[in-house]
Amino acid sequence: MFLKALVIDPMFPRQLFLGFFGICAGSIIAAGVFAFLSMIGVFPRLMGWSRTPGQAKIYETATVLGGIWGNLLNLYDLPIPLGSHLSDQIFLGIAGLSIGTFVGCLVMSLAETVKALPVMNRRIRLAVGFQYIILAIALGKLSGSLLYFFRDMSVP
Repeated sequence: MFLKALVIDPMFPRQLFLGFFGICAGSIIAAGVFAFLSMIGVFPRLMGWSRTPGQAKIYETATVLGGIWGNLLNLYDLPIPLGSHLSDQIFLGIAGLSIGTFVGCLVMSLAETVKALPVMNRRIRLAVGFQYIILAIALGKLSGSLLYFFRDMSVP
């Protein structure tokens, strides 16, 4: 009875094709992203920072599982019940710090690969104080994020 209903439905082949196409396209994009992360040196930077050079598979596995988990949370809007408002805030703080650390490592690895910092330093003719410009940009992004989230400007 169930198989007969699937064969008769004219939209089933189209939905099956679109589902297969979506899974293939997502797999290709994910493979490209993880190849890009490996190519620019995010994993070696994290392993050097944490002094765990022999654990490459753990870093790669954690990155893949984090990407899958993040996509599932985003796609299906799964709630994470932790019990109280305070524990939710602590979890969000830890998650935000982890994501920020990863994005910072990604940006610095990309900047080192492209060698963008020395080029920008020569263009603006800055001899000293470049670290203060980077700190000011980071603090500006931090204050903008805090203002955005604490003023409840987020999309409902």
